[in-house]
Amino acid sequence: MRRILVTGGLGQIGSELVPFLRDKYGKENVIVADIREPTDDVGPFVKLDVRKEEDILKILKEEDIDTIYHLAAILSAKGEQNPQLAFHVNIVGMFNILEAGRKKGVERIMVPSSIAAFGPETPKDNTPNDTILKPRTMYGVSKVTGELLALYYWEKYGLDVRGVRYPGIISWKAPPGGGTTDYAVEIFYYAIRGEKYTCFLREDATLPMMYMPDAIKAITMLADAPAENLIHRADFNIAAMSFSPKELVEEIRKYVDFEVEYKPDYRQKIADSWPRTIDDSAARKEWGWKPDYDMPAMVKDMIENLKRKLNF
Repeated sequence: MRRILVTGGLGQIGSELVPFLRDKYGKENVIVADIREPTDDVGPFVKLDVRKEEDILKILKEEDIDTIYHLAAILSAKGEQNPQLAFHVNIVGMFNILEAGRKKGVERIMVPSSIAAFGPETPKDNTPNDTILKPRTMYGVSKVTGELLALYYWEKYGLDVRGVRYPGIISWKAPPGGGTTDYAVEIFYYAIRGEKYTCFLREDATLPMMYMPDAIKAITMLADAPAENLIHRADFNIAAMSFSPKELVEEIRKYVDFEVEYKPDYRQKIADSWPRTIDDSAARKEWGWKPDYDMPAMVKDMIENLKRKLNF
């Protein structure tokens, strides 16, 4: 039976990945690690600062961990507000996880990358899996560094590190985590409450997006994929849908009417450096990736679940 540690387990992805893994491997075999203390009972939990390698190694040994899902990170928008913190959490933290994993001899480390790894020179449409990576944010720099470290530790030490490049993630369960695509979550709350929403991106700012069930499906599918099938390591493009704020508003208005205005801020420059659409043929070929949700299906599910959650 696997023994799994999920760093950043109280975050947007972690809060939904952990229940999925516990259903599969048992509650006691999946340990949440986070720098924050939980506000309610989250099951097995350890407090962890990934900037401290000795603490990571201690937990890996004490809990006899064989698999790590390393989700602890400072996201794009928050990273630009404090790039020094983002460097230490995202880059030093990643190095510490790999070093501790190597010393403990863990079986597998899953590390999400992001479309933030791309930059202004990257082709915007049908962005290839293997292309130029020159991001202009600390978050993006950290993701490119993480992808290269994963490849290095695989080739030098045989440490099985894998990951996907996530697009923007949309969820009705977890709040936004400080990313440039957060509008695509926030807007649903305003729409259901009938409140005016001010979008911080242009109405035509098309970006790749993914519904949380597909995000969980992708990283766990890759974790289970036969190693001999994998050519890439921690740099798999994955795609589900691409849309602009205006297109999302039009789809939401099929269910509820609300007002939107557009006032782009510093996050627009970040969005402008990212792709509009993604080529994920490598993931489809090497481990059978295929999303379950397109935009209409996602919007319908978001509206239905948020109305219940918000008692509307």
